[in-house]
Order: sequence, then structure tokens, then C-alpha cells
Amino acid sequence: MNLGYLAYRNMVSKPLNLVLSLLLLVLSISLVTFILQLTKQLNGQLDKNIAPVDMVIGAKGSPLQLVLSSVLHIDAPTGNIKLHEAERIEKHPFVQSAIPVSYGDNYKGYRILGTELTYFESYQATLAEGSFFERSFEVVVGSNVAKKLGLKIGDKITSSHGLAAANAEAHDEHPYTVVGLLEPTGTVVDHLLVCNLESIWDAHAHEDGEHDETQDHEEETHEHHEDSHGDEAHNHNHEGEEHTDDGEAHEHGDDELEITSLLVKFKSPLGLVQMPRFINENTNMQASLPGFEIQRLMGLLGSGAKTINGIALAILLVSGFSIFISLLKTIRERRPELALLRTYGLGTAKLLYLVLLEGLLLAFFGFVLGWLLGRLALVMASRYIEAGYGYLLKINGPNLLEVLLMGATLFIAVIAVFLASTSIFKLNISKTLSDA
Repeated sequence: MNLGYLAYRNMVSKPLNLVLSLLLLVLSISLVTFILQLTKQLNGQLDKNIAPVDMVIGAKGSPLQLVLSSVLHIDAPTGNIKLHEAERIEKHPFVQSAIPVSYGDNYKGYRILGTELTYFESYQATLAEGSFFERSFEVVVGSNVAKKLGLKIGDKITSSHGLAAANAEAHDEHPYTVVGLLEPTGTVVDHLLVCNLESIWDAHAHEDGEHDETQDHEEETHEHHEDSHGDEAHNHNHEGEEHTDDGEAHEHGDDELEITSLLVKFKSPLGLVQMPRFINENTNMQASLPGFEIQRLMGLLGSGAKTINGIALAILLVSGFSIFISLLKTIRERRPELALLRTYGLGTAKLLYLVLLEGLLLAFFGFVLGWLLGRLALVMASRYIEAGYGYLLKINGPNLLEVLLMGATLFIAVIAVFLASTSIFKLNISKTLSDA
């Protein structure tokens, strides 16, 4: 007699009980596996992205916003800081490396980041084809951007002002040329278009230049009406003014160059202890520690994840109780059938094994369906997170925690089976068959 097939037939003979028990079990397993995978992968992604940066220096504001915008590139910047002030930090003996970054433009929703070539080294980014930028308005494209937008070497792209794709204000006078495509790194670099700092400055200096040119034209017109000198003297003075203005503009540009933030790596942990407080208290800039801020953020998110996991485990216990009730009811309804099986030579141990198979099949199928539903939820979450923040979640196979969860689920089912099967040991064959 095939007890496995018999257990399966008994399980599906009561579809309403089966659906109710499976529904609770699937819901709990899907919640637990989804939250475990989501928190694990988010933690892994965040840790990998902040690893090259010990401290971020930027404009005063929210330290978490500074980290999210400058390191993870998922928020707006707190403002700009002067380049010459940031360069003083680079010369500090505690500093191993300091990478300036500047941004404010996008191409079809993907950020254009101005920085130095050491930025690629910090994330171990290598070229798939082409070369790194060597002059202004040459851009190196991250793997995800190139894949999504179909960019290739030699393409011309026009940036738009701001960080949102909907912004219609474009820098048509300064198109970028794609000179390099990066290999996938699994970091924020995959979702960026990277150029040198001069490209960002030149693109925005044009806007300022147009404003200054308009002002100069108005001033020259006003002076022309007031000036009573001859055309020759006026032309001579005008040439002298242009020469003076150019010199002042150059000098003013050197002093007023700005960056969005500075990404700092320390030589020793001593810098991590001393420098942030010094910068926050003695400069008009702000120092933020990515490790601390991300840990605080994940602590807030982690409390919510623990709450959801607690609810899911409670549902799992309720599903175990539901299995117990279902099996208890089934055993009581099938007492004549069990008594008849005893007359065919099945002992108490085999009857118990039959019920145990039924409970384990129910638990196993419930876990598999719940695991699949959890992975489906992860796929949907991955699409949302990738569209909004540029992070792609991986769909992995079962991990150790999920294997342990399956073991716990089967254990709960075994306990429910043994509690429900106590009446089998007290089965009176002759009385049960006569009453039937």
C-alpha cells in the first residue's frame, strides 16, 4: 500500500481545510523570506557603496541627506562648498585621499557626476570599452545606464539641469561625448555618467556668463549716453574695461569655484574620531560619517522589519495551530477508515506515519508556495527600487536562514501531528466498526 499517495488523497479530500491551512502558512513564509532577503540585500548594497568613503564633507544641513546624495546618489544635495576650502582638508595629515564630486545635471534621469579619475579607483571600476575622460565634456557611462539607454562610444548626449528627468532646461550648447563604458561593479557607479569637474563648471558657467553679459551690455549702454568723449576715447576706454573685466573674472572664478562635496578616506581611525567634530565646529562646512548614518537609517528600518517578522512568525504559529485543528478534525471523521486499515494489517505506527506524512506534505507545499510568493514580491520590489533609486535586487536561491525556517515549519507540523494523533493510540477497532 502506497502510504504517500494515500496521505496525498486524504489531504486533498477536504479542499476547504487544505486552502485555509495553506493560506496562513504561505502568508507567513512569504513575509518572512521577503523581509529577510530585502534587508540582507539592502544592507549588502549600502555597505558596498559606502566602503570607499569614511567621511563626507558638504554644505550645512542634514548629515543623512549629505550621505544619501553624495555617496548613494538618491537624494538632493544640501548645497555647494568652496573648492579652495575643501582643498585644505585634502592636505591634512590624517587624510589618505579626498575626492571632490560635483553634480546638478542629469541625462534622462541618470545623474551626471563631475569628479576625478580616482573616483573609479575607489570603486574598482574598470572599462568594458573605450577610455576614461581626458578633457571637458567627455563622459564615461556606467554599465546600467549604457544598458538601459543603449549608449555606445562616440554618442553625443545633452544634459538637463537638475536631477529629475522631467526637467526640460537643457545645456544644448555643451553636448557630452561618450568615450568609455564601464564593466558592472554592483555599486552606484553602474547608475552614473561620470565626467571631470571642469565639465560641470563649464556647463553652469555658461548660464552665469549669459547673465553677466546682459548686465555688462546694459551698463555699457548707460555709460554711452553719459559719456561726452569722442568715439576714439570711448573705444580705448572700452578695450581697457574689457581687459580689466577678463582679469577680474579669471581671478574671481578661481576663488569661487564650487563642488558639491568631498569624499574622504582616512589613514587611521584617529581621523574618524577627531576631524568630523573639528570641521562641524570650526568651518562653515559639514562633516558626515556614512557608516554611522547608514547604521542609524537601517536601525530605523530594521525595527519595522523586526515587527513584520514578528507578525509573520505569529502567523506561522497560527498556521501550525490550524494544521493541528485540521488534522484533529480529519482523524475524528476518518476513525472508521483508520479502524478498517487496522484490520488490513496496518499497525498503530503505520497509521501515525500516514498522518505524519499528511502533515509534512502540507507544511512542505505551504513552505514552497510561500517561498515562491516571497521571491515574486522581491522581483516586484526590485523593479520599484531600480526605477526609483537605481538599485537592483538579486533573486537568489534559498539561504541558510530560509533552510532553518523550513526546518522550523516542518517541526511545527510534526508537533501538530503528534498532538492531533493521540486518539489513534486509543482506537477501539470493534466498537468503531460496529458504530459505523
